[in-house]
Amino acid sequence: MSTVNAPVPADPRMDARVQEETGGTTPASPKRRGLGGSVWWRHALGILALVWALFPILFIYSAATNPSGTLNTASLLPSGFSTKNFTDLFNDSSRPFWSWYKNSMIISLVGALAAVFIGGCAAFAFSRLRFTGRRAGMMALLLTTFFPALLAIVAIYIIFAGIGDALPAFGLNTITGLVLAYLGGALGANVWLLKGYFDTVPRELDEAAIVDGASHVRIFFTMTLRLVMPILVTVFMLVFVGLYGEFMLASVFLTDVENQTLGVGLYGMTLGNDANTLFGRFTAGALLGSIPVMLLYLAFQRQLVGGLTTGSVK
Repeated sequence: MSTVNAPVPADPRMDARVQEETGGTTPASPKRRGLGGSVWWRHALGILALVWALFPILFIYSAATNPSGTLNTASLLPSGFSTKNFTDLFNDSSRPFWSWYKNSMIISLVGALAAVFIGGCAAFAFSRLRFTGRRAGMMALLLTTFFPALLAIVAIYIIFAGIGDALPAFGLNTITGLVLAYLGGALGANVWLLKGYFDTVPRELDEAAIVDGASHVRIFFTMTLRLVMPILVTVFMLVFVGLYGEFMLASVFLTDVENQTLGVGLYGMTLGNDANTLFGRFTAGALLGSIPVMLLYLAFQRQLVGGLTTGSVK
Protein backbone atom coordinates (compact mmCIF):
# COMPACT_ATOMS: atom_id res chain seq x y z
CA MET A 1 0.00 0.00 0.00
CA SER A 2 1.33 3.44 -0.90
CA THR A 3 2.03 5.85 1.96
CA VAL A 4 2.82 8.92 -0.15
CA ASN A 5 -0.51 10.66 0.60
CA ALA A 6 -0.91 9.28 4.09
CA PRO A 7 -1.50 11.98 6.73
CA VAL A 8 1.43 12.84 8.96
CA PRO A 9 0.68 12.16 12.62
CA ALA A 10 0.59 15.25 14.81
CA ASP A 11 3.56 15.78 17.10
CA PRO A 12 2.43 17.08 20.51
CA ARG A 13 5.88 18.53 21.14
CA MET A 14 5.60 20.64 17.99
CA ASP A 15 2.16 21.91 19.04
CA ALA A 16 3.45 22.84 22.47
CA ARG A 17 6.42 24.69 20.96
CA VAL A 18 4.24 26.67 18.54
CA GLN A 19 1.87 27.60 21.31
CA GLU A 20 4.77 28.72 23.52
CA GLU A 21 6.35 30.87 20.82
CA THR A 22 3.16 32.53 19.65
CA GLY A 23 1.51 32.80 23.01
CA GLY A 24 -1.60 31.21 21.53
CA THR A 25 -3.88 31.07 24.50
CA THR A 26 -7.62 31.37 24.31
CA PRO A 27 -8.52 35.02 24.92
CA ALA A 28 -10.64 35.54 27.98
CA SER A 29 -14.02 37.12 27.55
CA PRO A 30 -13.99 40.81 28.42
CA LYS A 31 -15.30 41.50 31.87
CA ARG A 32 -18.30 43.70 32.28
CA ARG A 33 -17.62 47.08 33.70
CA GLY A 34 -19.62 48.76 36.38
CA LEU A 35 -22.80 47.67 38.14
CA GLY A 36 -24.46 45.08 35.92
CA GLY A 37 -21.99 45.67 33.12
CA SER A 38 -22.93 47.62 30.03
CA VAL A 39 -26.62 46.71 30.34
CA TRP A 40 -27.27 48.18 33.79
CA TRP A 41 -29.43 50.93 32.31
CA ARG A 42 -31.74 48.32 30.76
CA HIS A 43 -32.38 46.81 34.16
CA ALA A 44 -32.98 50.28 35.56
CA LEU A 45 -35.53 51.04 32.84
CA GLY A 46 -37.24 47.70 33.45
CA ILE A 47 -37.50 48.36 37.17
CA LEU A 48 -38.78 51.88 36.51
CA ALA A 49 -41.45 50.58 34.12
CA LEU A 50 -42.51 47.94 36.66
CA VAL A 51 -42.83 50.52 39.44
CA TRP A 52 -44.77 52.83 37.12
CA ALA A 53 -47.19 50.00 36.21
CA LEU A 54 -47.67 48.82 39.81
CA PHE A 55 -48.25 52.32 41.21
CA PRO A 56 -51.99 52.61 40.33
CA ILE A 57 -52.63 48.98 41.32
CA LEU A 58 -51.06 49.57 44.74
CA PHE A 59 -53.06 52.77 45.21
CA ILE A 60 -56.35 51.07 44.28
CA TYR A 61 -55.64 48.18 46.64
CA SER A 62 -54.77 50.60 49.43
CA ALA A 63 -57.99 52.59 48.91
CA ALA A 64 -60.14 49.46 48.61
CA THR A 65 -58.89 48.06 51.92
CA ASN A 66 -58.97 51.42 53.71
CA PRO A 67 -61.52 51.20 56.57
CA SER A 68 -62.68 54.82 56.17
CA GLY A 69 -63.33 54.41 52.43
CA THR A 70 -62.99 58.06 51.44
CA LEU A 71 -60.76 59.81 48.96
CA ASN A 72 -59.39 62.22 51.55
CA THR A 73 -57.95 59.41 53.67
CA ALA A 74 -56.59 57.33 50.78
CA SER A 75 -52.84 56.76 50.71
CA LEU A 76 -50.36 55.01 48.45
CA LEU A 77 -49.27 52.43 51.02
CA PRO A 78 -51.94 50.34 52.76
CA SER A 79 -52.49 51.55 56.32
CA GLY A 80 -54.75 48.66 57.31
CA PHE A 81 -56.92 45.88 55.96
CA SER A 82 -60.71 45.92 56.06
CA THR A 83 -63.48 44.42 53.93
CA LYS A 84 -65.95 47.19 54.79
CA ASN A 85 -65.83 48.72 51.32
CA PHE A 86 -66.57 45.38 49.68
CA THR A 87 -69.45 44.69 52.07
CA ASP A 88 -70.97 48.13 51.49
CA LEU A 89 -70.61 47.67 47.74
CA PHE A 90 -72.41 44.32 47.74
CA ASN A 91 -75.24 45.54 49.99
CA ASP A 92 -75.96 48.80 48.13
CA SER A 93 -79.40 48.29 46.58
CA SER A 94 -79.24 51.49 44.54
CA ARG A 95 -76.03 50.35 42.85
CA PRO A 96 -76.39 46.68 41.78
CA PHE A 97 -72.74 45.75 41.44
CA TRP A 98 -73.32 42.08 40.61
CA SER A 99 -75.82 43.01 37.87
CA TRP A 100 -73.20 45.28 36.34
CA TYR A 101 -70.65 42.51 36.60
CA LYS A 102 -72.97 39.98 34.97
CA ASN A 103 -73.89 42.35 32.15
CA SER A 104 -70.25 43.07 31.37
CA MET A 105 -69.35 39.39 31.31
CA ILE A 106 -72.31 38.49 29.05
CA ILE A 107 -71.63 41.32 26.62
CA SER A 108 -67.89 40.62 26.50
CA LEU A 109 -68.19 36.84 26.10
CA VAL A 110 -70.98 36.87 23.53
CA GLY A 111 -69.48 39.77 21.62
CA ALA A 112 -65.98 38.23 21.58
CA LEU A 113 -67.21 34.80 20.45
CA ALA A 114 -69.39 36.31 17.73
CA ALA A 115 -66.58 38.61 16.58
CA VAL A 116 -64.15 35.67 16.34
CA PHE A 117 -66.65 33.65 14.32
CA ILE A 118 -67.51 36.49 11.92
CA GLY A 119 -63.88 37.53 11.55
CA GLY A 120 -62.77 33.92 11.01
CA CYS A 121 -65.31 33.37 8.26
CA ALA A 122 -64.33 36.60 6.53
CA ALA A 123 -60.61 35.90 6.87
CA PHE A 124 -61.01 32.39 5.46
CA ALA A 125 -62.87 33.77 2.44
CA PHE A 126 -60.26 36.46 1.79
CA SER A 127 -57.37 34.04 2.31
CA ARG A 128 -58.56 30.93 0.48
CA LEU A 129 -61.15 32.04 -2.07
CA ARG A 130 -60.68 34.15 -5.18
CA PHE A 131 -63.60 36.37 -6.19
CA THR A 132 -64.32 39.74 -7.73
CA GLY A 133 -63.86 42.61 -5.30
CA ARG A 134 -61.62 40.67 -2.95
CA ARG A 135 -58.87 43.27 -2.84
CA ALA A 136 -61.33 46.16 -2.75
CA GLY A 137 -63.12 44.54 0.17
CA MET A 138 -59.88 44.18 2.11
CA MET A 139 -59.02 47.82 1.49
CA ALA A 140 -62.50 48.90 2.58
CA LEU A 141 -62.14 46.99 5.84
CA LEU A 142 -58.77 48.63 6.39
CA LEU A 143 -60.23 52.10 5.79
CA THR A 144 -62.90 51.56 8.45
CA THR A 145 -60.19 51.31 11.11
CA PHE A 146 -59.00 54.85 10.34
CA PHE A 147 -62.20 56.49 11.59
CA PRO A 148 -62.84 56.75 15.35
CA ALA A 149 -65.94 55.16 16.82
CA LEU A 150 -67.06 58.56 18.10
CA LEU A 151 -68.20 59.49 14.59
CA ALA A 152 -70.78 56.69 14.53
CA ILE A 153 -72.39 57.16 17.94
CA VAL A 154 -75.12 59.53 16.75
CA ALA A 155 -75.95 57.33 13.76
CA ILE A 156 -76.00 54.18 15.89
CA TYR A 157 -78.28 55.84 18.42
CA ILE A 158 -80.79 56.91 15.75
CA ILE A 159 -80.71 53.48 14.05
CA PHE A 160 -81.33 51.51 17.23
CA ALA A 161 -83.98 53.97 18.38
CA GLY A 162 -85.87 53.08 15.21
CA ILE A 163 -85.18 49.36 15.65
CA GLY A 164 -86.55 49.54 19.19
CA ASP A 165 -89.92 50.73 17.89
CA ALA A 166 -90.29 47.58 15.77
CA LEU A 167 -88.24 45.10 17.85
CA PRO A 168 -88.00 46.25 21.47
CA ALA A 169 -85.66 43.38 22.38
CA PHE A 170 -82.96 44.82 20.06
CA GLY A 171 -83.47 48.52 20.68
CA LEU A 172 -81.90 51.00 23.03
CA ASN A 173 -81.30 50.11 26.67
CA THR A 174 -80.98 46.38 25.89
CA ILE A 175 -77.97 44.12 26.15
CA THR A 176 -78.76 42.36 22.86
CA GLY A 177 -78.91 45.66 21.02
CA LEU A 178 -75.57 46.74 22.44
CA VAL A 179 -73.98 43.44 21.37
CA LEU A 180 -75.31 43.93 17.84
CA ALA A 181 -73.90 47.45 17.81
CA TYR A 182 -70.51 46.12 18.85
CA LEU A 183 -70.59 43.42 16.17
CA GLY A 184 -71.05 46.09 13.51
CA GLY A 185 -67.41 47.07 14.06
CA ALA A 186 -66.08 43.58 14.71
CA LEU A 187 -64.28 43.34 11.37
CA GLY A 188 -61.54 45.66 10.19
CA ALA A 189 -58.24 45.04 11.94
CA ASN A 190 -59.37 41.62 13.20
CA VAL A 191 -59.86 40.33 9.66
CA TRP A 192 -56.42 41.51 8.62
CA LEU A 193 -54.85 39.87 11.65
CA LEU A 194 -56.73 36.63 11.06
CA LYS A 195 -55.99 36.61 7.34
CA GLY A 196 -52.26 36.96 7.98
CA TYR A 197 -52.34 33.84 10.12
CA PHE A 198 -54.62 31.95 7.70
CA ASP A 199 -52.07 32.57 4.95
CA THR A 200 -49.46 30.62 6.92
CA VAL A 201 -51.52 27.42 6.65
CA PRO A 202 -50.32 25.45 3.56
CA ARG A 203 -52.80 25.47 0.71
CA GLU A 204 -51.84 21.89 -0.10
CA LEU A 205 -53.96 20.78 2.85
CA ASP A 206 -57.04 22.40 1.32
CA GLU A 207 -56.29 20.93 -2.08
CA ALA A 208 -55.90 17.44 -0.63
CA ALA A 209 -59.20 17.81 1.23
CA ILE A 210 -60.98 19.03 -1.92
CA VAL A 211 -59.68 16.01 -3.83
CA ASP A 212 -61.21 13.79 -1.13
CA GLY A 213 -64.56 15.53 -1.68
CA ALA A 214 -64.60 18.01 1.21
CA SER A 215 -66.37 21.33 0.74
CA HIS A 216 -65.04 24.71 1.86
CA VAL A 217 -67.38 24.70 4.84
CA ARG A 218 -66.10 21.34 6.02
CA ILE A 219 -62.49 22.39 5.48
CA PHE A 220 -63.07 25.55 7.50
CA PHE A 221 -64.78 23.93 10.50
CA THR A 222 -62.98 20.59 10.72
CA MET A 223 -59.43 21.44 9.65
CA THR A 224 -58.57 25.13 9.37
CA LEU A 225 -59.99 26.26 12.70
CA ARG A 226 -57.86 23.72 14.56
CA LEU A 227 -54.70 24.89 12.82
CA VAL A 228 -55.31 28.59 13.50
CA MET A 229 -56.39 28.24 17.14
CA PRO A 230 -53.63 30.57 18.50
CA ILE A 231 -54.84 33.52 16.44
CA LEU A 232 -58.46 32.78 17.34
CA VAL A 233 -57.54 32.91 21.03
CA THR A 234 -55.60 36.12 20.42
CA VAL A 235 -58.50 37.87 18.69
CA PHE A 236 -60.90 36.61 21.37
CA MET A 237 -58.73 38.12 24.09
CA LEU A 238 -58.35 41.44 22.31
CA VAL A 239 -62.06 41.76 21.61
CA PHE A 240 -63.02 40.60 25.11
CA VAL A 241 -60.78 43.16 26.80
CA GLY A 242 -61.98 45.89 24.42
CA LEU A 243 -65.67 45.19 25.08
CA TYR A 244 -65.13 44.66 28.80
CA GLY A 245 -63.69 48.13 29.22
CA GLU A 246 -65.77 49.94 26.58
CA PHE A 247 -67.49 52.97 28.04
CA MET A 248 -68.50 55.49 25.42
CA LEU A 249 -71.16 53.56 23.51
CA ALA A 250 -72.36 51.68 26.58
CA SER A 251 -72.99 54.92 28.49
CA VAL A 252 -75.14 56.24 25.64
CA PHE A 253 -76.88 52.95 24.89
CA LEU A 254 -77.75 51.78 28.42
CA THR A 255 -79.73 54.13 30.65
CA ASP A 256 -81.36 51.89 33.27
CA VAL A 257 -79.20 51.10 36.29
CA GLU A 258 -79.94 47.37 36.10
CA ASN A 259 -78.78 47.14 32.47
CA GLN A 260 -75.55 49.11 32.81
CA THR A 261 -72.13 47.58 32.43
CA LEU A 262 -69.44 47.55 35.09
CA GLY A 263 -67.55 50.50 33.65
CA VAL A 264 -70.64 52.69 33.33
CA GLY A 265 -71.92 51.78 36.78
CA LEU A 266 -68.61 52.41 38.52
CA TYR A 267 -68.19 55.71 36.68
CA GLY A 268 -71.51 56.87 38.09
CA MET A 269 -70.07 56.44 41.59
CA THR A 270 -67.45 59.11 40.86
CA LEU A 271 -70.02 61.82 40.07
CA GLY A 272 -71.92 64.13 42.37
CA ASN A 273 -71.46 65.01 46.00
CA ASP A 274 -71.05 61.37 47.09
CA ALA A 275 -67.88 60.82 45.05
CA ASN A 276 -65.67 61.31 48.09
CA THR A 277 -67.56 58.93 50.37
CA LEU A 278 -68.04 56.30 47.64
CA PHE A 279 -64.38 56.24 46.61
CA GLY A 280 -63.64 53.14 48.68
CA ARG A 281 -66.52 51.24 47.07
CA PHE A 282 -65.41 52.45 43.65
CA THR A 283 -61.88 51.12 44.12
CA ALA A 284 -63.23 47.86 45.55
CA GLY A 285 -65.37 47.38 42.44
CA ALA A 286 -62.46 48.29 40.17
CA LEU A 287 -60.25 45.77 41.94
CA LEU A 288 -62.82 43.01 41.49
CA GLY A 289 -63.46 44.06 37.91
CA SER A 290 -59.82 43.51 36.96
CA ILE A 291 -59.89 39.83 37.92
CA PRO A 292 -61.42 38.39 34.68
CA VAL A 293 -58.96 40.21 32.44
CA MET A 294 -56.00 39.21 34.60
CA LEU A 295 -57.04 35.55 34.64
CA LEU A 296 -57.60 35.60 30.88
CA TYR A 297 -54.11 36.93 30.17
CA LEU A 298 -52.50 34.49 32.59
CA ALA A 299 -54.31 31.54 31.00
CA PHE A 300 -53.67 32.38 27.34
CA GLN A 301 -50.51 34.50 27.31
CA ARG A 302 -48.62 31.91 25.22
CA GLN A 303 -51.31 31.86 22.54
CA LEU A 304 -51.44 35.65 22.59
CA VAL A 305 -47.72 36.04 21.89
CA GLY A 306 -47.70 33.31 19.24
CA GLY A 307 -50.76 34.65 17.46
CA LEU A 308 -49.52 38.25 17.33
CA THR A 309 -45.98 37.43 16.18
CA THR A 310 -47.02 34.91 13.54
CA GLY A 311 -49.93 36.81 12.04
CA SER A 312 -48.17 40.16 11.95
CA VAL A 313 -45.50 39.18 9.41
CA LYS A 314 -47.87 38.32 6.58
